[in-house]
Amino acid sequence: MLFFVILQVLCSLLIWLSLYSGFRFWQKHRPSEWSCRLVTLAHGLIVTFLSGYIALVDGPWPLTHAGDPNTALQVCLMCLTLGYFLFDLSWCICFGSEGDLMLFHHMLSVAGLVLVLLLGESATEINAVLFVSEITNPLLQARWFLREMGRYPSLAGDMVDFLFVALFVVLRIVGGAWIMCVVMASTRTIWVLKMGVLAMYLVSLGFMLDISRFARKKVMKKYSAWKTGRELPKSNRHLPMC
Repeated sequence: MLFFVILQVLCSLLIWLSLYSGFRFWQKHRPSEWSCRLVTLAHGLIVTFLSGYIALVDGPWPLTHAGDPNTALQVCLMCLTLGYFLFDLSWCICFGSEGDLMLFHHMLSVAGLVLVLLLGESATEINAVLFVSEITNPLLQARWFLREMGRYPSLAGDMVDFLFVALFVVLRIVGGAWIMCVVMASTRTIWVLKMGVLAMYLVSLGFMLDISRFARKKVMKKYSAWKTGRELPKSNRHLPMC
């Protein structure tokens, strides 16, 4: 069983590396981060769909079955995600693209996935954590691509930012707190995993502080621009481009 799990993780790592190499070959004129972000976007979309399907349709329900034995579909998702995090953590370390908080988040994710796969249980609650964590990831990548293409200062950029902040607060902070409380109260979840889930939530709170500063700055900037435009004489609001 362990050999089969290791094989799945290695295959997953090979898939993400191959996808990255394919993007690098296809987008030779783009920086390497562009290709890495495309891989991250693909992972975010796939994992959000699969983890949501497992939690809401296939089961078991994470808020009542924490600590249950892993299902075959859960193991497949854990291996797929572990392979991705090994790829992305290695890439971030090699290129020095992320701060300490993001690297800590990646290392926690790797440790939690390895532990769940070794134990053969508690993938139910880790799957729920994956869902609330990854659902905002595609929006984060969309924001980066909009900035790179010079289309971020637009309605599309504002909509992406609004949806990202709203989903982060509702699912990752509020929903994450609910999941954390269930895991901490579970008598079947081992204490190491409980501490890991708590640490992941504290990391989310750290991200929330940065997001709050960003949201406040953007709102104040929009308000200042609106106020300035309102105070201008009507005839000067649409000056011709010279």
